[in-house]
Amino acid sequence: MATTIKLLFLIALHATALNLIVCYAANPLSSKKLLFVFGDSLFDPGNNQYLNNSMPSASISWPYGMNMNNKSTGRLSDGLLVPDFVALFANLPVDPPCMQPGADLTSGANFASAGAGVLGESNGVMNLNTQLTNFKKVVTLLVQKKGEQEAKKILMSSVYLFSMGGNDYFRYNLNYRNSTKSERVTYMHTVVASLTNGFKEIYAMGGRKFAIQNVAPLGCLPSTKAMYPELNGACVKNFLTHPKLHNKALYNKLNKMAKQLPGFKHSIMNYYYALGDRISKSPIYGFKEGKVACCGSELCNGQNCGVGSYKLCKNPSEYVFFDGGHTTQKTSRQLAELLWSGGPNVTGPYNVKQLFEFP
Repeated sequence: MATTIKLLFLIALHATALNLIVCYAANPLSSKKLLFVFGDSLFDPGNNQYLNNSMPSASISWPYGMNMNNKSTGRLSDGLLVPDFVALFANLPVDPPCMQPGADLTSGANFASAGAGVLGESNGVMNLNTQLTNFKKVVTLLVQKKGEQEAKKILMSSVYLFSMGGNDYFRYNLNYRNSTKSERVTYMHTVVASLTNGFKEIYAMGGRKFAIQNVAPLGCLPSTKAMYPELNGACVKNFLTHPKLHNKALYNKLNKMAKQLPGFKHSIMNYYYALGDRISKSPIYGFKEGKVACCGSELCNGQNCGVGSYKLCKNPSEYVFFDGGHTTQKTSRQLAELLWSGGPNVTGPYNVKQLFEFP
């Protein structure tokens, strides 16, 4: 485990994260406040490479990780992901993959799994139910290591960071292209109910502080555009309906939970807006390209990064997207900054920094 943390620290230095560590070390947060991460490929630090039934992924080899000393550790990016930066901002160790052999999960853990959804069968990856099951095992370890009372304090003061739902809607829109609006709304409510029930499970175990990155504008991802070349790079409208419905319903549901559950506090980062704005107005955010991925083939380089014959840019930091569905390290840092200290117009009712500052 020490070797892993040392590697990630060196990676962070390479990613110019030293400035972040120096900045936040002046006001360190309590060591009892940990970060637990749940989600899909946007947050997966490499869990899938340890799953026996997981399909081999290009993410474990170059060019993934090209800004991490050419070692991806299974991250679908050229470098660090949003939760990695959030941990650094909080002056915490970068959470290890929960499936990593020998990892100390009682100091924080990342349960995210590429391809994961809120609903459905595991499909060879760890969906929400499996991630919650693995979290319960960590809670048991915490109780064994710290004692019941101390473990409860840790769970109550820690932050639970989520990014999930996109895969559910992506698969639904591929499989049910002719579904009615009523059917789409019904499905959305099922996803939101299952996701928030997951929050309630963690709440019942002691969790009180939840941070959520909402669902992206799926129809504007390079990978989606590549599937519809007849649109010549325009956003695919059918894939934008569910994210909008989901994000509004989740916002309302969480506000109700905050009123019903004593001590429940939450933060929602408007990923739909933040990513969409970087796609359409990339120069404002310091990018040269917001619609074409750094790595891949076909329209917008939306497919097959690292597989077969593909294009690869020289400088990923000039791009919003590294591959067809995943952002570059530079974009991830910007998004993490919004989660950490963004104003209420993007991240609210609290940001993650405020969540950590609560007792």
